[in-house]
Amino acid sequence: MAIIKGHPLKGAFIDIIEQINGSTLFSYVEKVDNIDPIRFYENGKEWYKGERFYFQDRDGETTLSGLGSVRIIQSSNEKRFEEVEIEWDKLIKQASIHNPYNVYGTGPVAFGGFSFDPASKHGEEWSRFAPSFFYVPELMLTAYGTDTYLTVNMVCEDANSALLFDRIEERKAAILSEVKQPAEKEAVLMELRAGNTIAWKQSVQTAIAKIQSDEELKKVVLARKVTAAFDGTISSDRVLRRLAEGQPDSFIFSIEAMDSCFLGASPERLVKKRGQTLLTTCLAGSTARGATEEEDEYLADVLLHDEKNRLEHDYVVQMIRQEMQSMCEKVIVPQTPVVMKVRDIQHLYTPVTGRTNEHLSILRFVERFHPTPALGGLPAGKAMQAIRDLETMDRGFYAAPVGWMDYRKNGEFAVAIRSGLIVQNEAFLYAGCGVVPDSTPEKELEETNMKLRPMLRAIGGGNE
Repeated sequence: MAIIKGHPLKGAFIDIIEQINGSTLFSYVEKVDNIDPIRFYENGKEWYKGERFYFQDRDGETTLSGLGSVRIIQSSNEKRFEEVEIEWDKLIKQASIHNPYNVYGTGPVAFGGFSFDPASKHGEEWSRFAPSFFYVPELMLTAYGTDTYLTVNMVCEDANSALLFDRIEERKAAILSEVKQPAEKEAVLMELRAGNTIAWKQSVQTAIAKIQSDEELKKVVLARKVTAAFDGTISSDRVLRRLAEGQPDSFIFSIEAMDSCFLGASPERLVKKRGQTLLTTCLAGSTARGATEEEDEYLADVLLHDEKNRLEHDYVVQMIRQEMQSMCEKVIVPQTPVVMKVRDIQHLYTPVTGRTNEHLSILRFVERFHPTPALGGLPAGKAMQAIRDLETMDRGFYAAPVGWMDYRKNGEFAVAIRSGLIVQNEAFLYAGCGVVPDSTPEKELEETNMKLRPMLRAIGGGNE
């Protein structure tokens, strides 16, 4: 990997292509005037529809908006985390990078995610997404703090690549011009199919019986799917903007694959790595928001002292602590959780911080943490088998890691809950619940309905 500084960009590019031996990633970063990252995403639709991504962290620090794909990295076998890391490292080792800024989230980035369980049944709606699916964008806007940066990536094969440089520069200028997009006609919801809720509640009851009869099995997380059918193509751009405006305290993410778009607003971080600092989240146990401030605080207090929810939460804390201690020099875990409040739901929340080797890839931690007991169960192997036996759907990327990694081994992944998949005129929305010995099927169904509200509202399906 060559890091180029101090050259005029096109001059540096020409120097590189005259020396290349085989495929080389040429990447450069420049500071640009501020532009709304979602507007950048929307402006790129004309050239890059089907190859766009968006990731906004819940702290309001970093937003990435990517257009186009110069390289796709995919894997479908059991070593998928390792294979993705190997392919990414191989690309970066051959890269020439011009990045004079020491700014998080600039330079070459691979964005994507992993399916929840590659061994599960495969649904047709997920056919555009491989079990591990990442791409390197041609153009990427990074909003970091109050500043904005643009990364341009291109794969050079020979001297004719100079024409590619000019073409990308023309597109970049047009996309940054903030041309107002024509208003799209909003599709109208025609049908909402909630699935067989009686059968789903029976699966919860079966899970409860499994847990009560097996001393090792502590928790199983079961999910369900709701399908919304519209009279025309759903505008994923409009859904993304609604999520960003309505859920500013969540991770907002979107990833396109041809005519499909997976997007959501998740409160849960899986892992963030920056140098030696590692951050993760224990998020399990939930209740509704109150209609008044007094009711809201009452519900929060009940949640903090509820035995079932505290047990669920403690399972996650124990697992995360154990994994962090095995990979970090130092780990800080608060003794008790606090309540995290998002628009529709309150969660028990414990942030965990660790100090690790800066040369370890973030994917090492993604592999170790997924799935947490909050999304799979405990112990992981038995819980995953129970999910395969009891769920009648393909979760795809729902409840799985979605995020980005850079050429410095850093990055951030959210747990893709409060999410949905848009395929033309249909939206597939997902929600889950943690089943433990004291669970009741009716309450678990109510919990999933509460968790479906953010996406139902975003697609225009009500629940305002």
